[in-house]
Amino acid sequence: MTAATLEARKNRTAFLALLGALAMLGLGYAAVPLYQLFCQVTGFGGTTQRATESEAAQAERLGASAGGRTISVRFDGTTAGDVPWSFRPEQVTDTVTIGQRDMAIYIARNDSNERITGTATFNVEPEQAGAYFNKIQCFCFTEQTLEPGQQVRMPVLYFVDPKALDDPNMDGVEQITLSYTFHRAIDSAE
Repeated sequence: MTAATLEARKNRTAFLALLGALAMLGLGYAAVPLYQLFCQVTGFGGTTQRATESEAAQAERLGASAGGRTISVRFDGTTAGDVPWSFRPEQVTDTVTIGQRDMAIYIARNDSNERITGTATFNVEPEQAGAYFNKIQCFCFTEQTLEPGQQVRMPVLYFVDPKALDDPNMDGVEQITLSYTFHRAIDSAE
């Protein structure tokens, strides 16, 4: 093997290693948004779905044709350690008709003497219910800013998709728990 051939092989190997490293870096950056997309599409890990008004109307028609079955929904609210807010559901449980729109209200109060912006993360238990729990409007879609001592009522407009009635994984599920945790927004003053 000549020195020129050996040098060409080394350069080719170095180029392929660099290309592989760049590909891994790109996958690393893409992993989070791809995982979030996967969870939103499939409901994996209790991720809820987002729905439009027309999808809610269609679910309401399907639910009515399914006989008006009901399910219990439990609401839970907490805050991360760095968010000095009181945060709780106005009503802890509700019985809803599958397919019907319903509204839950959460109450948040800033107990500090500083303006705080928070963002809510959420999930549904049991996990298999996430694919069928649809939110039409939610305070969790945007950041929330509360002034010192300010208290607000924050609505969640949602429905449980009637397709849950056809899923064998949902057999025996009598209650769905919707949980929110408020975290300090990244750009919020610390």
